[in-house]
Amino acid sequence: MKYLKAFGQFWYDFIIGDDWKIAAAVVTTLAVLVVVMLTGALNDTALTLLGGVLVIAAFSISLAIDVRKK
Repeated sequence: MKYLKAFGQFWYDFIIGDDWKIAAAVVTTLAVLVVVMLTGALNDTALTLLGGVLVIAAFSISLAIDVRKK
């Protein structure tokens, strides 16, 4: 059981890391991209660009939340 707990702790630290907001943003971005891909609304190049823009926007929002004055 100790090994199973250590395995779960490793993956939690690997995926979530220090900031859960970035992990949530990546999962949300991937979900949006899957939905758009399944609808067939955009081609591969547009999906790639949309994914990049969404990840950068999510990271920027997360960074703005973290550095704001309290």
